[in-house]
Amino acid sequence: MNHVSQEIEIEFKQRLDQSAFLMLKEHFEEQRTPFFRQVNHYFETEDFLLKAHQSALRVREKNNMLVLTFKQPYEKGLLETHQPLSEKAFESMKKTGDIPEGEVKEQIASLIASDSFSLIYYGSLTTERSEINLPEGQLVLDQSQYLQHTDFELEFESSSYQEGEKFFNHLIERFELDRDIPDNKIRRFFKALDKQRSDN
Repeated sequence: MNHVSQEIEIEFKQRLDQSAFLMLKEHFEEQRTPFFRQVNHYFETEDFLLKAHQSALRVREKNNMLVLTFKQPYEKGLLETHQPLSEKAFESMKKTGDIPEGEVKEQIASLIASDSFSLIYYGSLTTERSEINLPEGQLVLDQSQYLQHTDFELEFESSSYQEGEKFFNHLIERFELDRDIPDNKIRRFFKALDKQRSDN
């Protein structure tokens, strides 16, 4: 199996309320895939070094497979470095905070200029996702649950920033949505975690 170890992600997001989510779900009923589940498990250093570099590390659980992904800023998108992960390595990461050897560890080490860092497992976010493949790119409907929160969003992935932005803005107008750009999932998770901790 060929495994793409790095890719550039260009995506546009729109926060949805439940009624807009249900409207879009119904509108694309014929075109979209059935909803499927994926779970993102989030790791950070104790002093949030990755966040300081506008980066993020997650393990995604999907189709009974685990993939370790490191995201970092790149031009107008994100550079994603992927690495397959065994169940044993994942459990070890959660216990010890050590990343297995490979491209992800190398990428983090070069970004933070240190190869001696330790990670903490902070928790997970579960998404029910449906995908719509269009000539312009891939449209995604997400319903996510984490730390007693549920939220909804529309995402659009494109190979071109300019074309993608133009198409997505047109889509937002067509469905009469007020433009509302959400934080990415990992930021939403950590904001909710901060709030939960300050409330306790």
